[in-house]
Amino acid sequence: MADLVRYAEDRGIATVTLDSPENRNALSTALVGQLAVALERAFAVETVRAIVLTGSGSVFCSGADLREQLAANEAAGPGGGGLPAIIRMIRSGPKPVVARVNGHARAGGIGLIAAADIAIAPETATFAFSEVRIGVVPAIIAVPIMERVGRTAASDLFLTGRQFDGTTAASIGLIARAVPAEELDGAVEECVGALRLASPAALAACKELIRTVPAMTFEEALDWAAAFSARLFQGEDAREGMAAFLEKRKPRWQAE
Repeated sequence: MADLVRYAEDRGIATVTLDSPENRNALSTALVGQLAVALERAFAVETVRAIVLTGSGSVFCSGADLREQLAANEAAGPGGGGLPAIIRMIRSGPKPVVARVNGHARAGGIGLIAAADIAIAPETATFAFSEVRIGVVPAIIAVPIMERVGRTAASDLFLTGRQFDGTTAASIGLIARAVPAEELDGAVEECVGALRLASPAALAACKELIRTVPAMTFEEALDWAAAFSARLFQGEDAREGMAAFLEKRKPRWQAE
């Protein structure tokens, strides 16, 4: 089987690259399977602080592999593939995932971006929920996307299938930043550089915090956060981080 996903590690950052440019990095069964393996590998390595998810070529990800999907439909096979599992892994995994959106994204590819913790794209990158134009809907990816952009933006973009650029994607909260294309690598490196300074335990806790609080009432969230904070302050990384700050030295995190 061809390698459709590349994996590399450098100074605590794992880079996972969708590498099927001739197929516009479409979410074929093989690519999704290899992506799951790469993400599991990154999550399992203690020295990996964060993951950068990107694509090769001029397209980040074009969404579902339509030729494969049509063949599956004709064979009465199920839709969706392993995409829900990938979205869960990215969103719920213990390490931050930074989407380096190297180019255009469509449909399911935007779902990967929405699931990521931080996404940075060129201002010139284009996005579209093109599902309605081929007779389907962005059902699976609606879950992370609506969490990001809300009902108003989702209604506009899902129903019309219209194309929008990186600047618009940032303005609606789909991505964190839109930058000039020549500044993409610098912006991503600035982001991962900041992540390298953080406690691995604190990064995982931040992801849990961000997932948990919005689903609670105000009073529930305050009670939960108080207990959560107290538990974290008693942890090894918290004690080391506070001691290092007071002693003006670099902390030695437990995972390192």
